Amino acid sequence: MTALDLSSPVAVVGTGTMGQGIAQVALVAGHPVRLYDTVAGRAREAADAIGARLDRLVEKERLTGADRDAARARLLPAEDLAELADCALVVEAVLERLDAKQALFGELEGIVSEDCLLATNTSSLSVTAIGGALRTPGRFVGLHFFNPAPLLPLVEVVSGFATDVTYATRAYETARAWGKTPVACADTPGFIVNRIARPFYAEAFAVYESQGADPATIDAVLRESGGFRMGAFELTDLIGQDVNESVTRSVWESFFQDVRFTPSLAQRRLVESGRLGRKTGHGWYDHGEGAERPEPDTAEKRQPPAYVVAEGDLGPAAELLALIREAGIPVREEDEDGGSRLVLPSGGQLALADGQTSVEFRDVVYFDLALDYRKAGRIALSASQDTAPQTLSEAVGLFQALGKQVSVIGDVPGMIVARTVARIIDLAHDAVAKGVATEEDIDTAMRLGVNYPLGPFEWSRRLGRSWAYALLDDLHLRDPSGRYAPSLALYRHAHASDKREGTAS
Repeated sequence: MTALDLSSPVAVVGTGTMGQGIAQVALVAGHPVRLYDTVAGRAREAADAIGARLDRLVEKERLTGADRDAARARLLPAEDLAELADCALVVEAVLERLDAKQALFGELEGIVSEDCLLATNTSSLSVTAIGGALRTPGRFVGLHFFNPAPLLPLVEVVSGFATDVTYATRAYETARAWGKTPVACADTPGFIVNRIARPFYAEAFAVYESQGADPATIDAVLRESGGFRMGAFELTDLIGQDVNESVTRSVWESFFQDVRFTPSLAQRRLVESGRLGRKTGHGWYDHGEGAERPEPDTAEKRQPPAYVVAEGDLGPAAELLALIREAGIPVREEDEDGGSRLVLPSGGQLALADGQTSVEFRDVVYFDLALDYRKAGRIALSASQDTAPQTLSEAVGLFQALGKQVSVIGDVPGMIVARTVARIIDLAHDAVAKGVATEEDIDTAMRLGVNYPLGPFEWSRRLGRSWAYALLDDLHLRDPSGRYAPSLALYRHAHASDKREGTAS
């Protein structure tokens, strides 16, 4: 099946923010659109609100006056569900309650034609469960838009267990015809984005709960080293702590309380206290009028080391060697079997975060992963109480000489960016192995849905096939709860590489 013809009417049931946004998308694409809401008068109010947004598009010269007028003429509020009888697609955007959605689609089934495509915009409920109450669940799909729907390009097209591939294809092609970027997804808790994004929040909260660093520092490291648009604390304040925790809890419970998705106790306390983020004026941060944003912990100026000795190629951090030389610090390279570290004049060592802790070694400072060490504005270092002060001072001075701000955090295995990226990579491999989506669609979804600088598989290729597995395996040894246990899919991925390269696993 191809995309719906533009002459085909599209209905949106539920006229809140998401419903209005989806209706606007279909309307601007050229469809006649019907709006329905169970509350009298709301459909008319929603139509007026959409019309006002069309006016603003004309003011911004993103829409012509003629196209606006034509769109307004195609937008009709409906007072009764029966007025949707001739629609070729009905998209539901009502409350996230299974019984309410099932009842709605059960009623719609007796109104619309047999080949009308029925879709839910649910972000947390099972598409299979909603469609399971229908006589013909084969025509039922998930069309998960992201808020604001008119601006964000991603649409997750979710096939329930009983969804017919022809209807899933029609939904996919229609979303693409509307100017969106659709990705195909099986019905799994969290779909693609909300499933694979959980570690971005969970690992930041875990570092905070272990007193490894404060929210402002963790956010700064995720932005300025990891390349993420926002840190986990500021982003959840924007989303709403209650909303973010609800999604996390839904995914966790849907996976039968899988430890990999365990919610944060610190976030639970925040929700219980009513500090929900920007909408209440306080979350992780104080958003009240005149409130000052806390600054990240930043080390004072230190002298750089006179030289460094590079043992091994530093793996994903190999670019540092060129940066150190450009800063005028001599680098002596030595081959070292299995080695990948910098040795400082004090005799202490600098190593890329690998899932181990500094306290296990005589004198080691770890540094965090960066998206791009040349462009990174901040680097996190991790040391233990046993680390020699001179070693830490030289490590701080080295990165400052490269033009970086330095944040020294606690002795956190895997640090901040490294453990977050490793877990995202692991969940992505696991999702592909279980038929949730393709590698390409997962990368697309994570870049467009949550603005990640790279998709999980792009990260994986850049860092090396065994990097995430090795880091998580070391983390799992230090936290055997199962939270960091690498998936079988990641294990196979890492060891298949070893086999091809002819080395022992």
